[in-house]
This record gives sequence, C-alpha cells and structure tokens, in this order.
Amino acid sequence: MNIQAMMKQAQKLQKDMMNAKKEIDETVFENTKSFVTIKAMGNKKIESIKINIDDISKDDLEMIEDMITVTLNELMDKIDAETEKKMGKYTQGMPGLF
Repeated sequence: MNIQAMMKQAQKLQKDMMNAKKEIDETVFENTKSFVTIKAMGNKKIESIKINIDDISKDDLEMIEDMITVTLNELMDKIDAETEKKMGKYTQGMPGLF
C-alpha cells in the first residue's frame, strides 16, 4: 500500500470517527430512578431533570438529592457505554480517548 492510499484511509477513518462522535453527542440519553428522570445529551450536558412530586413527601429532600446523584451517575455510565460501543472500533482497546 502506498503512502497516498494510507493517507486517504487515515482521513476516512478520522471522518468516520468524527461522525460517530457527533452522532453520540447529539443523542439524548435518559435514565429514571424511582421518581427522578434525567435526560442528557451524549456530550454529558444535562437537558432536563424531572421529579414526580406525586410520589414523594416534602420531608424526603435528602432522599431526592441522593436519587438525583444516583440517577445522574447511571446516566453518565450509559453515555460512556454507548461511546465505547461506537468508538471502540476506532480506539481498539484504548479507552478514554473520547
């Protein structure tokens, strides 16, 4: 394979990687725990936090804070898993590149 063909292949790979990353960034991920629903974009920017107040009492503030924390952490894990799934073929076992 000559250098020119290798460069074209590398450019195509880079374009494919950027397209996959853009697709992830523009995807809305959602996670629900009990009465808390959080939505975030693939770039980990929070879109919304919804709390179903019909299911809670006013005395449950600490539990709500804990539930939000757990829900957010699980949502970030979902985004990381999707990123690894789509980008893993490009990074070939080198996590943390995206």
